[in-house]
Amino acid sequence: MWIVRLALARPYTFIVLALVVLLLTPVALTRTPTDIFPEINIPVIALVWTYNGLQAQEMERRITTNVERGITTLVNDVEHIESQSLTGIAIIKVFFQPNANVQTALAQTAAISQTFLRSLPPGTTPPLVIIYSASTVPVLQIGLTSDRLSEQQLFDYGNNFIRTQLATVQGASMPFPYGGKQRVISVDINPAALQANGLSPVDIVNAVSAQNLILPTGTAKLGSLEYNVELNGSPGTVAELNDLPVKTVNGSTVYLRDVAHVRDGFVPQTNVVMANGQRGVLMSVYKTGNASTLSIVDRVKRTLKDYQPSRPEGLHITTFFDQSLFVRAAIQGVLREALIAACLTAAMILLFLGNWRSTLIIAISIPLSILVSILCLSALGETINIMTLGGLALAVGILVDDATVEIENINRNLAMGKDTVQAILDGAQQIAVPAFVSTLCICIVFIPMFLLSGVARHLFVPLAEAVTFAMLASYGWSRTLVPTLAKYLLSAKDEYHPEEHVGERMSLFHGSSPSLSWGSACCRLAPPSSSDETSSRPSTPARSGCTSGPARACASRRPPGWPTRSTRPFDARSPRRTSSPSSTTSACPTPASTSPTATRAPWGLPTRRSSSS
Repeated sequence: MWIVRLALARPYTFIVLALVVLLLTPVALTRTPTDIFPEINIPVIALVWTYNGLQAQEMERRITTNVERGITTLVNDVEHIESQSLTGIAIIKVFFQPNANVQTALAQTAAISQTFLRSLPPGTTPPLVIIYSASTVPVLQIGLTSDRLSEQQLFDYGNNFIRTQLATVQGASMPFPYGGKQRVISVDINPAALQANGLSPVDIVNAVSAQNLILPTGTAKLGSLEYNVELNGSPGTVAELNDLPVKTVNGSTVYLRDVAHVRDGFVPQTNVVMANGQRGVLMSVYKTGNASTLSIVDRVKRTLKDYQPSRPEGLHITTFFDQSLFVRAAIQGVLREALIAACLTAAMILLFLGNWRSTLIIAISIPLSILVSILCLSALGETINIMTLGGLALAVGILVDDATVEIENINRNLAMGKDTVQAILDGAQQIAVPAFVSTLCICIVFIPMFLLSGVARHLFVPLAEAVTFAMLASYGWSRTLVPTLAKYLLSAKDEYHPEEHVGERMSLFHGSSPSLSWGSACCRLAPPSSSDETSSRPSTPARSGCTSGPARACASRRPPGWPTRSTRPFDARSPRRTSSPSSTTSACPTPASTSPTATRAPWGLPTRRSSSS
């Protein structure tokens, strides 16, 4: 009750508060990520070990098993480990507890991996450590095709140029491209020529390694000038590698071109990407962290557009999969349904209340409650997705309860002839506890969602939060902003017109209904009384008496055994009849000429009679 008095005493405070909520929401929406589903934060770290040529069984025995034992012993908060061993590669996935610190787990895993190198087979390289979760899914796929460029060139441009530029997009992760041929410098050995010259493949490897060196040479200062010193330790082109000497026998030098051929080749291809029947390269863009799917896709497309002038001639870049289309369609669908629900709710309120001012107050409180819920979700780090928007759409039909009950009760008190401020205070006090209990009952329904675990918790908790915040905000606005607006938009003059309720009594519903007394058929309206006592009351005509003939006719139409109706007066302050020993029973009211003067209270209820002097 105190908050209602505060709202009436300081109305501009809560009006400004509503305006602040209205202005802060667009700012929060621009900074809140937008996605199709909430972030499923199940931390996973993947270790990718490579040892070219080692069989899958040896990878499992010598690398995978040792690493798994060490991780379970030295890394904290490990939930379970999954591994897969292939020829030359081992993939180990470490799943952590939901409340684990991912950064600490990453540091521990990387440190342990460096320690394992001493106990692994010689030549094992450090692993590739990757962090991802269930939310790390492709949001955009880019296809590279060309009629002029080879598969090696397509893979080279995608991996070394496009991938490096897209890596700067915030929230985007770019793995290696699919398809194409990975470019390498190949040395094709001629076994017959090698055997004829008394050489082995090891001689070729040693010759290339010894003569393809990059060494720091420094500078040489001659007089007043300082020169950079360059050594001819590495060939400048692929063709120059064919001129490397391999061995000298009896003054005859065997060159690399005599026993092998060096070319710009590719590693054996393990996957093929087809685009419209043409081979190409496929690049996937993954979403990482709390970044917005819409912002990532927009930035990637903007970067590709900027790269278009410098791309090779004949290179075609096409987007095959765009998740932002599904996100926008899902969000627009939920918003459309929410808007339809809000419009239908406002129409039903206008139909039943029959007052555009009351409908306006309720229509203002509904979006404000939704905006407060969005601000709370943004403050908690949630995203705008179909679950949160679905929760808000679900709450639209419930948000009208608090404001509708408040406004209807205020209108009822205004119709009783009370002052506007007093009607607001009485109406708010009468429904304070029931409205609060009903709001809590709705919020309690969503508490079990906070007790879920796993993927279900990440999906349904945002929905529960959206509904709960909206309901609490709705109750808060009903105790502050609704009374404030009612103070300026509603008044007793708009709710009660005495001249429209002559001859009527209070009904069960909002308004009044015609009197159903047995004497109504034989009564007529007389001019207003001019007595001094009734001059200060609303000028309403009184009923005149009935003749004995019609009175008997009224009585004759009464069903058999029906009790006679007493004309004892009503007390306007109480629905109960006042008792009067001298009252008589009759089918019609007492004629005005012989009965005391009667005045009528609001809604047509007669007050106590006063005898004329």
